[in-house]
Amino acid sequence: MQAENRIGYQTIEYKTKPWIMASACAVGPREGQGPLGDCFDLVAQDAAFGQDSYEQAEAALLREACRLCLAKANIGEKGVQAMVGGDLLNQIMPSALAARELKFPFLGLYGACSTMSEGLITGGMMCDGGYASPVLCTASSHYATAERQYRMPVLYGNQRTPTAQWTATASGCCILGRQGDGPYITHVTCGRIMDLGIKDVNNMGAAMAPAAYDTLAALFRETDTK
Repeated sequence: MQAENRIGYQTIEYKTKPWIMASACAVGPREGQGPLGDCFDLVAQDAAFGQDSYEQAEAALLREACRLCLAKANIGEKGVQAMVGGDLLNQIMPSALAARELKFPFLGLYGACSTMSEGLITGGMMCDGGYASPVLCTASSHYATAERQYRMPVLYGNQRTPTAQWTATASGCCILGRQGDGPYITHVTCGRIMDLGIKDVNNMGAAMAPAAYDTLAALFRETDTK
């Protein structure tokens, strides 16, 4: 028997169309100097954010982004019924530290770069199903925490390739409500793992492109989008 909200093999349709009530983003000083610097709600002057460790700095950055988002949505800190989010570290520690201070019911996610999308999917399901509203969806990273753990750990002192990206020092969040004025989340198409055997560790794009194509093709096909 097919689930009633599923319209294809990979795609679901939200009946109530959860809406994004507000969003906010807090970033580090390097990000504030970039071409999108004027778009962020908060640019920290210190990458350590006045904390004793970079993990604590990431948690503090996330807390500030959440509080800015709550203020935009005119919701008190006790008005959120669920927090869904994660980051790039083992045990998603910065998110757990932020959730400890915010005291919202918390569901931790680990999806690396897909964490925000996974949070919106999960939060949207909670709103659409009538299980929670509003829901706070979050994601964060910090250059000094993520690079210390994987890819090119800064403590190794190894050389970066000319094309290497930098993990962002940033925290973002959205608040979803069950029904409202929009913008809305109407459909979700979940991707599949598509492994074509790419071995080049410096070419993440080639490794991910097949899954991206497969997901977009499924979205267009199953929603009959031209």
